This record gives sequence, C-alpha cells and structure tokens, in this order.
Amino acid sequence: MSKSKPAPRNSRRKQSSKRPIIYLLLTVILIGLVLYLLDYSKKKVPEKIPVKPPIIVPVKPSPVPEKPLLPKVPEKPATKMPGHKQYSSPVIAVPVVRPPKVTGTGVVALIIDDMGANVSEVRELMKIGVPLTFSVIPGLHQYREVATVAHNGGYEVMVHIPMEPQDYPQRRLENNGLLLSYSDKEIEARVRGFMNVIPYAVGANNHMGSRFTEDRGKMGVVLNVLKENGMFFVDSMTTPKSVGLAMAREIGMRATARSAPFLDNSEDVSAIKVQLASLTKLAVKKGSAVGICHPHRGTIKALTEELPIMRKQGIRFVYVSMLVK
Repeated sequence: MSKSKPAPRNSRRKQSSKRPIIYLLLTVILIGLVLYLLDYSKKKVPEKIPVKPPIIVPVKPSPVPEKPLLPKVPEKPATKMPGHKQYSSPVIAVPVVRPPKVTGTGVVALIIDDMGANVSEVRELMKIGVPLTFSVIPGLHQYREVATVAHNGGYEVMVHIPMEPQDYPQRRLENNGLLLSYSDKEIEARVRGFMNVIPYAVGANNHMGSRFTEDRGKMGVVLNVLKENGMFFVDSMTTPKSVGLAMAREIGMRATARSAPFLDNSEDVSAIKVQLASLTKLAVKKGSAVGICHPHRGTIKALTEELPIMRKQGIRFVYVSMLVK
C-alpha cells in the first residue's frame, strides 16, 4: 500500500492565518447582539409615573374642656372615742393632704393628754425614743402605773386637771373635776390631792375647762396652789377667752400655752402628719412650739412614723418644762 503525502507547508500557513479573522468576526457579532438585546430591554421597561403628593388640609384642634370643679363636700365631725378619750374642743375633720417637707432647725415640745387609762399606751409611745411629756388624769384606771412607768423611763409627767367645760353637764366630766360651783377651799383641796396621787408631776395643764379657765377667781386658786409647789402651768387654750396663761404671768409663775390646734382633732393618720408638719414649721419660724395630742391609735401611729423623720430634718424634741417661761 502506498503512504499519503503530507500537506505542503504553504497551505498550513494559509489556514492558520484565517483563524484570527474568524474569531474577530464572531466577537463583533456577539458584541452587537448584546448591545441589541440591551437596547431592546430598555424599550420594554415602562417609565415611572410621577405620583402627586397628597393634599393635607390643616385641621384646627378642638379646645380641651376645663375640668369641672368638684363640689365642696361638707365636713363631718369625727367619731369620738369611747371612755376617757374626750376632746376639750369640738372635733373637726381635717382634709387628707400630703404633709409638706420640714427643713431647718426648731424646738418642739409634745404633750400627750388624757394619759392614765392604759399602761400599754405609754410603753408604746416611749418606744419612739424622743422626749414626750405625759399629762395624766388622776383617777383613771391605771393612772398611778402610767405615771410611774413614764417617770422611771426618764420621761416628764404632768397633772391633767379636769375642769368644767361650757357644755357641762351635757358633756361628761370626771367625778374629781373642778366646778365653778365649788368653794375656793374645795378647789384648793382637790388640786393638792391631784399632786399627792401623782408625786412625779412637775407641772399641770387643764383637761377641758372651757368654762372654768375663763373665771379669774377660780383660776387664781388653782395657779396659786401649783406655784406654791414649784409647778408650772400649760394653758391648753380650750377657749380663746382663757385667762390661765395671763394670770400665771401676773403672779410670776412659769407658764406657756399650746402653739397650734390639737394635733389629732381628726384621728386620721395622714391628717395628724399634716398637723405635725405645720407645728414644726411654726417651730422653725419662731424657734419653738408646743403641741398637744392624745393617745389614740391613729395618733400613736403617726407619731411613731413621723417624729424620727422630723428629727433627721433638724427638729429637736424637748420636754415642755424647757419651754415654759
């Protein structure tokens, strides 16, 4: 068999020179195709339609109606506690208000009236840990024990002398109380008897007595006996016409009077705290103040919670004997 002859070199060179031209033509064709497709796709995309912004119509705000004023609620007298806890002045319901903050220094003396019915009251009040003056009514169920416990605990004791009120005999008065109908000798004997049964007492104040303390003659008898025994007098001011403080000053006797309304005319705890704050603000303003309250449950709770706070705020509590002049 005969072998095939190889292609000549010139033909090979011609074929290899044509290849780049073919590649170039293909590339141009592809680019043109791509450009055509891009142009075609742009024509198909719809133009965006501009959206007009919404028209906002301003609306005037409707006026806010004012809150109607609450109708004034008539005050109701607080219920009086049974037994010995009787007020020396009409009971007034105090509106419940958050007590204002007391800032500054001032001296306050607190007298707890109507003591002597229960030893637990004096023990509970002593736990507060501030000076308090306990005014004991002679003849109450545990008056001796209360006076003794207070004295032994280092607290100050006074005689709370029962005196005739304006509405006697409609208002009950202790059997050993002082009446205007008694002779001067009878009144003198009774006052001396009070001091004998409460030997720890260093002073006295009136229990009730809105009628008795207006009488110069009878008050003179009481004050002279107290002065002879080195005692001071605190006028509870159960009547604006009381002559107790003025007469004590006339005879050169140490005396003072309460500086503010009774702290617990309302037995509500928050109301008592408001009265305490008012008393201490008065003490800050004037330097000192004397307050009087009673051993009611609400009073004991208010004193227990509020007195330590007032002490931290700069109030100094003292026995009332330090404020008599």
